[in-house]
Amino acid sequence: MAFVVTPSTISNPKRLNLRRVGAQMLGRGFRVIPRHPLRARVFWRLLFDQAPFRYFLALSPFPTAMAIRPDLALAISQAPLLMFAIIVLIESSILSISTPAKRRRLLEAAEAARGLDVLRQRGTDILARIAAGRGLQTERLHLIVEQSGLARVPVLTLISVQQEAETAGARPVLLDLDSAERALVSERLFDDAFSEPFLHRINLYENKFVRDVAFEAVAVTAHARLMAVAVHPAAPASAAQESPAG
Repeated sequence: MAFVVTPSTISNPKRLNLRRVGAQMLGRGFRVIPRHPLRARVFWRLLFDQAPFRYFLALSPFPTAMAIRPDLALAISQAPLLMFAIIVLIESSILSISTPAKRRRLLEAAEAARGLDVLRQRGTDILARIAAGRGLQTERLHLIVEQSGLARVPVLTLISVQQEAETAGARPVLLDLDSAERALVSERLFDDAFSEPFLHRINLYENKFVRDVAFEAVAVTAHARLMAVAVHPAAPASAAQESPAG
């Protein structure tokens, strides 16, 4: 379940005032809330990523049993160790792969390396197309791909394009991608050969869930800039003329 995070696709952009490129968005409170959340399937997956909500679900059988059998309410309320054990079991044994030995069995090191190479290649291609379409010249862009660390549930992937600050002390910018740029990210990053679940296995294997693909806009070729102008006439034509041939 991939979600492209931009100021126009979330309802709380002020909470994503980034302090650094690639800052973690998941596991730090409810920072990402899509627009029209109750109608967005990704919202409910984001909600499940919140530990208090999962604890509530894990313990919900206890108040249900107390409502059905009031005579057992006192006995149930005096079983905190059982409740704690259930939470630990679910979090450590079902929703996570906690030991290095288990993670190493997920795939081979060479397979993980090849997958990360594909991520870098596709990420670079996406950033080059975005830079060309916007007529960027010297900016440094980052494609940030963050996945939830939870196992055995639908994979959650947050994707954003961030631009480094050009002045010292300034904060990076979360680019507000338009619909065409968001479609570019969605269509070119994942497919059957390199899927979200496959990247998730790599991340579980390495126990690393934030991936950063960097790209210098100066590396965009003149041909790519001319193509971007042809596809998007609003793109600055002078950018293609000023760019060194590649």
